[in-house]
Amino acid sequence: MATTADFIAYVAEQADFGARLTHKKMFGEYALYLDGKVVAFACDNSLFVKPTAAATALAPHLPQRPPYPGAKLYPVADELLDDTQALRRLLTATAELLPLPKPKKPKAPKAPASRKPPVR
Repeated sequence: MATTADFIAYVAEQADFGARLTHKKMFGEYALYLDGKVVAFACDNSLFVKPTAAATALAPHLPQRPPYPGAKLYPVADELLDDTQALRRLLTATAELLPLPKPKKPKAPKAPASRKPPVR
């Protein structure tokens, strides 16, 4: 089951980061970004936080399961969705431990297509 837009809106509302928390749809699921860093995934309407030392320290009790088949275990933070302060602390601490994504290389300009005269 794919994650719904309503679930993403709920997570964003509960986290209360405003424009700092963004998301990108990927294969019917979502990656959640805090200040440009991927901190969590929303899969099957559950919130999977990146497994970092922050999750171990701040929320060791969270259940763990893979967000998709073949993935490693991620802490599932669904129970924190009703605790804005705990959710904010976890996502902030997770973002602090993660590196910024590497800048994308600019795409090389495409060569102009050769124009052939119309055939008559």
